[in-house]
Amino acid sequence: MRARGAKRRPTAAGWLAAFGALTVLLAPLAAAPAQAAPACAPRDFASARYAVCSFDARRDDIRLYWADAQRKPYGSFAALAQDLAAHGRTLRFAMNGGMFGDDLAPVGLYIEDGKRRVRADTRAGPSNFHLLPNGVFWIGDGVAGVEETSRYLAAPPPTRFATQSGPMLVIDGRIHPKILPTGTSEKIRNGVCVRDGTTAIFAIAEEPVTFYDFALLFRDGLGCANALFLDGSVSSLYAPELGRDDELTPLGPMIGVSAPASP
Repeated sequence: MRARGAKRRPTAAGWLAAFGALTVLLAPLAAAPAQAAPACAPRDFASARYAVCSFDARRDDIRLYWADAQRKPYGSFAALAQDLAAHGRTLRFAMNGGMFGDDLAPVGLYIEDGKRRVRADTRAGPSNFHLLPNGVFWIGDGVAGVEETSRYLAAPPPTRFATQSGPMLVIDGRIHPKILPTGTSEKIRNGVCVRDGTTAIFAIAEEPVTFYDFALLFRDGLGCANALFLDGSVSSLYAPELGRDDELTPLGPMIGVSAPASP
């Protein structure tokens, strides 16, 4: 006989019912996805301002774009975005992807969808591109990298897309030997590096910087052992997260990240 006022010990069924009610209450919290970090963000480094965008080759569709199905160069982010939209995709990010000629054709190695469109150029010369060693930014299935050109050509990785540019900014953790701290030329510059074989990091200066300061951003600010200069003066960025759509001048090859368009 239970004494009056004594507390009843919960039965097993009672515990199960209480646990079920708690699970129902917590389910919406557990189901709510974590807010994804923005791909692009402002970055201050060594008294200069940059925009930095990061993408994971295992999850993000990183590609190179130059011309449409009729082999007409896109020339602008707007034209690329329009073409992607016609195929049910949304352009999330784009940046000029290497140097090009008056006809907007890539200068140096260019591979698109596994097909080599332009051969590598290994000549030395006075231009930034020919300030050896230059390098290659490449993208494979779930992997990516930046390698000095001669290394890339000696043992090509499994490449779907690749663009050659130059000079290398950082080589195995060292600043390019011809990029000196005494350099005075300042320009808007953009470049790329890859960390851990999967994370592609793109940076563009918001104000004119020297080659050396730009190289330091990649090595010391972004922790990249190898980094590649993409271009200067024509450096352009498409990043809706930052309200950026630079349509400064006709562009040759472009690096883009897209995703399926929302229904």
